[in-house]
Amino acid sequence: MKALKYLLFLFLIAIIGVAIYIAVQPNTFSFSRSRVIKAPAALLFNKVNNFKTWPDFSPWIELEPEATLTYGDTTTGVNASYAWNGAILGEGNMKTLHVEANKSITQKINFIKPFESQSDINWTFENTNEGTKVTWAMSGKQDFMTKMYTTFAGSIEENTSKDFDRGLFKLDSIATAEMKKYSIKVDGITQHGGGYYLYNTTSCKIDEIETKMQSMLPKVSAFAFKNNIKMAGAPFVYYHKWDEKNGTAMFSCCIPTSERVITTDSAILTGQLEPFNAVKTTLKGDYKNLKEAWKTAMTYIPENNLEFVENGPMLEVYQTDPTNTPNPADWITQIYIAVKPVN
Repeated sequence: MKALKYLLFLFLIAIIGVAIYIAVQPNTFSFSRSRVIKAPAALLFNKVNNFKTWPDFSPWIELEPEATLTYGDTTTGVNASYAWNGAILGEGNMKTLHVEANKSITQKINFIKPFESQSDINWTFENTNEGTKVTWAMSGKQDFMTKMYTTFAGSIEENTSKDFDRGLFKLDSIATAEMKKYSIKVDGITQHGGGYYLYNTTSCKIDEIETKMQSMLPKVSAFAFKNNIKMAGAPFVYYHKWDEKNGTAMFSCCIPTSERVITTDSAILTGQLEPFNAVKTTLKGDYKNLKEAWKTAMTYIPENNLEFVENGPMLEVYQTDPTNTPNPADWITQIYIAVKPVN
């Protein structure tokens, strides 16, 4: 009998000791995971800011894709919400509390089943030389029941951080895959209307064209803005010469205008394109695919018994402003190659 009482006494002491140990554990928790993704911050921000795209990268929905998802009246921005219910995922909901476009998102996550708890979710999107650093953070309070669970099952960070890493990996994968999508379509013969334009021009190695354009086109745009000259269309590049054998090219970066502009800047000139017959080709996608688009257009012309116009205009028109369209897969570029009229 004494031995039983002694064992019960020791058991009671052990329970009290465990309870004290649990009670003195931290009342809060906080952790984060980060990943540098080679994608524009705006593209990644838009993915996270829209709860309807969460199934694409959520590590939990990946575990139970048949879980029931219910969306609120708003799914993007402040007050956006969604809820889930599943055998594995349990029941819960999330709501967006604050957003700073392309920089941060603050959310509140509520777990209802199998146990009730509430945590804060914070996302940040930071531009770096290598890409966008995306940080996914979680923090909250720990009541006694949560402390008891984490004492035996491991901390919230130990149980959740691997899911954050998986989610960021998936976000990286879907963003990269989306940016690579492109299409090339030869629209056929059309009439280019021509018109006046402001331009600067240069000759360089073919592999230097992209770098040259990045500095030249903004200078023409800046001149037009400074002098209150309205653009009459999308900016374009006019290729005057293309010497594949020697790897050189001569081209102009152009801004269309509604009338002839007499400039006072010797580096910015005025030109005029006469209307011309052309084969038009449209690239939807990253500029990296322009080489293939040009090849497709150039091949189409002889294959369809059309003739090039010697020294005729060859234009690359940028219909989309990349600063307003973060996903390169949505960029529209039109190619016009002058051809002789069909008899």
